[in-house]
Amino acid sequence: MRCVDVVVTGRVQAVGFRWNCHRAAVEAGVQGWVRNVLDGSVEARFFGEDSAVQSMIDWCRNGPAHARIEDVVVTDLENPGPISGFEIH
Repeated sequence: MRCVDVVVTGRVQAVGFRWNCHRAAVEAGVQGWVRNVLDGSVEARFFGEDSAVQSMIDWCRNGPAHARIEDVVVTDLENPGPISGFEIH
């Protein structure tokens, strides 16, 4: 099992990033959340099987069709605390 925080910068708000991320995470069987940040980035936490979490990191590097990704910063977490389901904040 792996847990990561991901911060995605670029044109990632007002392009359906969170909704598409939610759909991809549910399909991948990943738990966690995704939210917009005031600085214009999107932050997400992914928890699940290593391969599923990696698939979400890879998804973030491309995002939805109208997004323009500049950078994706991934931070591994050792103790994520309780996580259940996948939410949009």
